[in-house]
Amino acid sequence: MSNSDRARSAATRAGRQAERTGRQVEGSRTFAALVTTGLIAYGVVHLLVAWIAVQLAWSGTGQEASQQGAFQEMASTPVGDVLVWVTGIGLFALALWQIFEAVWGHLDAEEGRKRIVKRLGSAAKAVVYAALGVSAIGTAVGSASSGGGSSEETLTAKLLSAPFGRVLVIAVGVVVLVVGGRLVYRGVTKKLRHDLDGGVRPGALRLGQIGYIAKGVALGIVGILFVVAAVTFDPDKAGGMDDALRTLREQPFGPYLLTVMAAGIACFGLYCFVWSRHHKN
Repeated sequence: MSNSDRARSAATRAGRQAERTGRQVEGSRTFAALVTTGLIAYGVVHLLVAWIAVQLAWSGTGQEASQQGAFQEMASTPVGDVLVWVTGIGLFALALWQIFEAVWGHLDAEEGRKRIVKRLGSAAKAVVYAALGVSAIGTAVGSASSGGGSSEETLTAKLLSAPFGRVLVIAVGVVVLVVGGRLVYRGVTKKLRHDLDGGVRPGALRLGQIGYIAKGVALGIVGILFVVAAVTFDPDKAGGMDDALRTLREQPFGPYLLTVMAAGIACFGLYCFVWSRHHKN
């Protein structure tokens, strides 16, 4: 056997061992409990975002209507530090869960393009959960960003200064629009049922449908803001969830529209509690 063959054989054995270890971790009760905690925390975060959005709709609060604002709201409670740390750990557990799914999950999907797309989706979710976990821990240790412009505006400014910057920013906006569209599609077609293990009441599914649609619409507004920033060559027009909700408030009947959006986001938060009880390992 040549050195290259031995190296390939060793790599194959190491890969199989890593998969066995990963599956053991994923199938353990401890990991299942962490995922459940993470989904509950994810639901609480969305409920807090919804609460801040309602305040924004009717009183114009300066609190940021986003996940970061939710972490800050959580941290302001008497047991805030503990809550934020638990939330951060739970979100990292969700990230690890989606990494497992991205590497060797979705075996129920047909092998080929469909499974690859699902695994790529899990990889994207892992990035989102990990970023939220980092934000939560940053809030807990007091290193959360304060002022100086949003991260979306900073990113947009850097992209616009690069060669073909407008094209890059438009591409980011289109990607965000597509993701938002997929969330709306997932809600309308009840595809969220694929994430659940066991029977779930129709009312609980309806919460998820409304929640996914609301999140998709909010992300769609974020995508539009990126496109507008590219067309006008103004990074200040880009933004995240907080900017999207504030943009909605500025429209005719804005407070009412924003209240409806907040209700939708709250529905997603409540659905996360259902998801935590019926998630697939």
